[in-house]
Amino acid sequence: MSVRTARAVRLVIRTFSELCVTVGTVIVLFVVHVLFWTGIEADRAMKGEIDRLQEQWSAAPATDAKPAEGDDGAPVPAQRPYEDGEPFAVMHIPRFGSGWAKPVLEGTATGTLKKGLGHYARTARLGERGNFAVAGHRRTYGDPFKDVPELRPGDAVVLNDGTTWFTYRVDRKPYRTLPNDTAVIDPVPDKGPYRGPGRYLTLTTCEPEWGHSHRLIVWAHLDSTRPVDQGKPDALRS
Repeated sequence: MSVRTARAVRLVIRTFSELCVTVGTVIVLFVVHVLFWTGIEADRAMKGEIDRLQEQWSAAPATDAKPAEGDDGAPVPAQRPYEDGEPFAVMHIPRFGSGWAKPVLEGTATGTLKKGLGHYARTARLGERGNFAVAGHRRTYGDPFKDVPELRPGDAVVLNDGTTWFTYRVDRKPYRTLPNDTAVIDPVPDKGPYRGPGRYLTLTTCEPEWGHSHRLIVWAHLDSTRPVDQGKPDALRS
């Protein structure tokens, strides 16, 4: 091999090695961003949304009005209109830990789900007759629904809209389906455990944990309501 050829070979090897190092560095930085930085940003954003709600609720005038009753005789607490991209409630799931609390915002746009959980706009409002459906990331952006597979029948999902605590109870283990299976958030969810109208809650998230080829679905029914001035519900006291 001539000196010129040897130099050319060394140049190619050195260039290829430097390219590999650069690509490896970019991949590592991307993984750090996805795994850690989006989580930091999301945690900060979710705390900010909860703080906003707490301020709004503290400033809201007290009312002695009794809640209206739905056509099934159950109380339906009055609620302000939901505004796209704005928070209106905080969700607590005791199974995920005593400190687990996430804001629920109106809509499921990409930007909205970076700040908390998103309410499917075409579904029922909180506590109302129908299906109150909520989406959340399984991984990245704070991993809010990372532990959804751990939910079991009887587990509580508790929401607070500033005036009322709503306690839902999970009715079956998470159900796996395809992303285009939108019937799972129908007023009476298709393939769910219900056979007639009621006050339901549906949680949706991605499956598998680091993919999005399928969805995990959790269904629950409204078990009880409690005015916030009467203190936290039993599900949050243990």
